[in-house]
Amino acid sequence: MKQAAITGEKKAALVDGAMLEPFDDWVLVKVHAAPMCTEYKRFLSGEPTDQLGHEAAGEVVGLAQPGRLRLGDRVVAMPLHGCGCCALCIAGDYIHCGNVITVGPGAQVVKGQATYAQYILKPDWLLPKIPDDVSYEMGALACCGLGASFGAMQLMEVDSFTTLLVTGAGPVGLGAVVNARYRGARVIVVESVPYRMALAQELGAEVVLPPEGAETLARIMALTGGRGVDCALDCSGTVGAQRLCIDAARRKGKVAFVGECMDDLPVKVSPDMIRKGLTLIGSWHYNLGDFEQLMQVIRHSPQAGKLITHRFAMSDIQGAFECSISRQSGKIILNPWS
Repeated sequence: MKQAAITGEKKAALVDGAMLEPFDDWVLVKVHAAPMCTEYKRFLSGEPTDQLGHEAAGEVVGLAQPGRLRLGDRVVAMPLHGCGCCALCIAGDYIHCGNVITVGPGAQVVKGQATYAQYILKPDWLLPKIPDDVSYEMGALACCGLGASFGAMQLMEVDSFTTLLVTGAGPVGLGAVVNARYRGARVIVVESVPYRMALAQELGAEVVLPPEGAETLARIMALTGGRGVDCALDCSGTVGAQRLCIDAARRKGKVAFVGECMDDLPVKVSPDMIRKGLTLIGSWHYNLGDFEQLMQVIRHSPQAGKLITHRFAMSDIQGAFECSISRQSGKIILNPWS
């Protein structure tokens, strides 16, 4: 099969990979839509790898045994996998599973997770079905495009009474605008790239502000009558934006972090959490039990389709990565078969 690979600094190409085989409850899926995400970081660094991608939608084409799915089922491939047996997995929070083990043909499992490829392997319980009236491309938004922010908003209980701050309007942050507007929330966005600032406004953000330190915080406070926002969601993965979320949240407000960041965030326990009463939430994905609700957003939001701004044949993986690093895009979708 064909799959994408990083071959050098800012260089990518298609390579041949070994064909995968289903086993136990691990299903062979033909990928029809592979959204791009944080893999651009590896493209920039030049670290050689053919293990790219963690989002996909496709068709079940191989089964080793009878199970939850049938040949021909259209499915969303949830990112990563869990053990399927622990309390977290059973409750639908598999993304936080601490017992992930290598099962069956271990090397094949590892390689079968790369979604910038024509085929992938996934346990059948991590392959929810796509409704008949939803395309593969739109179904694929149920991964990081809309899923990450959807999970955070479920935890923060964002609704039509909420004023929400979103920091970072990359694909995940733009998806947050779509989710928030579907819930009826008022949305304030902080972003520095003009293309994405304009797209955030088109998707329904009431106000889009550039990150200008204390001035940005002052403008957010003015927009909320000096009270602060009810909820804040960082999708940027930068310490400055994360701190802005904490400072801009009202007393007894909620702050969720979706953007990956390995740097230290200076959280002050007494003034931030005890005296201000903030709830700080780490959110990676959404509970599998909420898949049907997220599909309602995909099916009925008038803005959801606008989140996809570019489509590339996987044969032009170089051009797709160049588009991704330009930051002149929303969600980019790869077609592994063209």
